[in-house]
Amino acid sequence: MKLERDARGKSNRSLTAKLFIFALGSFGFGFALVPLYNVLCAVTGQGDQSALARAAVVSEHPDLTRMVSVDFLTDVPANGNWEFHPMVKTMQVHPGQLYLTHFYAHNLMGHDTVAQAVPDISPSKAVAWFRKTECFCFSPQHFSVNQERVMPVRFFVDPALPKYIDRLTLTYTFYDSSTMVKPEK
Repeated sequence: MKLERDARGKSNRSLTAKLFIFALGSFGFGFALVPLYNVLCAVTGQGDQSALARAAVVSEHPDLTRMVSVDFLTDVPANGNWEFHPMVKTMQVHPGQLYLTHFYAHNLMGHDTVAQAVPDISPSKAVAWFRKTECFCFSPQHFSVNQERVMPVRFFVDPALPKYIDRLTLTYTFYDSSTMVKPEK
C-alpha cells in the first residue's frame, strides 16, 4: 500500500512539473508573439506600424515622367447579396502623387448588416509600394436594409516602385459580417 502511494505521489509530482513547464512555456510564447508579429510584418510588409506611418507621407516630388496603371476589381462571396463595384475600373497614376477613387456598395441582403472589405494587391511584389491613406477597408461598414454608399479610397504609389512594374491591381473582397450587427434598442 505504501509502495502504491509513493508511486502515485512520484507520478503526481512528475505530472505537476510537466504542467508547470508547459504553463511557463505558454506564458513565454505569449510574450514572444509580439516580436514574432513584428518580424512577420517586416518580412511581408503587412501591418508594420512604421510602414503605415511612412505610408501617410506622400512624396513632395512625384515622378511625373512615369505612369503606372492601377486596375480596380471587386469580389463578393457567394453567401452575400451585394452590389459592389469600383466607380472607375482603371487609373493612370504618377508615383508619389495622391489619388482618390471610389467604390459603390449596395446592401441587398434584406436586413441590416455589417460588411468588411479585404484588399489584395497584385502583383504581390508591389504590396510594399502601394499605400492607402484613407480606405473603407480600414474598419467594418454598417449598412441598413437596401442602403447604398459610395466609399472613398485615397492612395499613392511609392516612387520607389521598381521600374519593371507598370501595372497594379487593387482587388477588394466584400464579406458580410451580419453576426456583428446588434439589434437597436
